[in-house]
Amino acid sequence: MGRLDGKTALVTGGSRGIGRAIAVGFAAEGADVAVMGRKPETLAAVVAEIESLGRKGVSVVADVANLEQVEIAVGKAADQLGSLSVVVNNAGGGEERNNVGMDDPVRWKHVLEVNLLGTYYVSRAVLPFLQGAGGGAIVNVGSGMGHQARPGNSSYNAAKAGQWMFTRSLATEVWEDGITVNELIPGPVATELTAAVFEANKPHPAIPSEWVKTPEEVVPLAVFLAEQGAKGPTGQSFSLARRPL
Repeated sequence: MGRLDGKTALVTGGSRGIGRAIAVGFAAEGADVAVMGRKPETLAAVVAEIESLGRKGVSVVADVANLEQVEIAVGKAADQLGSLSVVVNNAGGGEERNNVGMDDPVRWKHVLEVNLLGTYYVSRAVLPFLQGAGGGAIVNVGSGMGHQARPGNSSYNAAKAGQWMFTRSLATEVWEDGITVNELIPGPVATELTAAVFEANKPHPAIPSEWVKTPEEVVPLAVFLAEQGAKGPTGQSFSLARRPL
C-alpha cells in the first residue's frame, strides 16, 4: 500500500527539478499524476517515469502565467485522471537579481506573474475539482525569501511573500470544503536553475548551517502534506531549511 493510493495529483513545473521529483515520488506512493509545464518533450519523459511505476501519467502544456492556458490545462488533467485531489504549485523561479533601479521592470514583473499569479491561477482553476472530490490538498512551494528580505532580489522576495499570504488567505476560505492549503519551503536545492550557485550534498556557499539538497530530498515533506486529509494542518508553512526564517 502506497501512502497516496487513490490520489490524483497535478504538479506544475513538473518537467524538471523539484517538480519532477515530486511527480515521480507521488507515483511511487500510489498516485496517478498529471504534470504541467511548457515543453511537451520534457513532460513526456516524466510521464514515462510515472508510468514505469505502474501509475497513470498525464502531461498538460501551459504557461502558469497565462490564465486561459491554465484553465484549459487543469480541465484536461482532471478529465484524463478522472478527478483531482492533490495540487502542487511548484512552477516558479527568479530571473531578476539586481537592485531596484538597476533592474529590468519587464523581468521583475514576470517573476511576480510566474510565482504569485501562477499559484493563484492554478489554485483558482482546481478548486471546483477539489470541491467536487469532497476535499483535497494544495501545496505551494515557497521560499525562505518570502519570509526574509535580502538585497538584490526584490522581485522574488515580493512574489514569494505574496504567495505565502495567498496560501494563508486561501486556507481560511476553503477549509469547510475539506481542502488544506500549505506552504512547503525546500531550502537550498541543486537544480538546473540553481546550478551556477549550488552543488548537491555540499555546504551552502553563504549560510554555514545549510546544506544543499537534491530534489528527491524534498519529496518526503510533499508526500506528508499530500496525505494529511481534511483534518490535517492548513494555512501553515513547513520548511526544510536549517536556519530561522
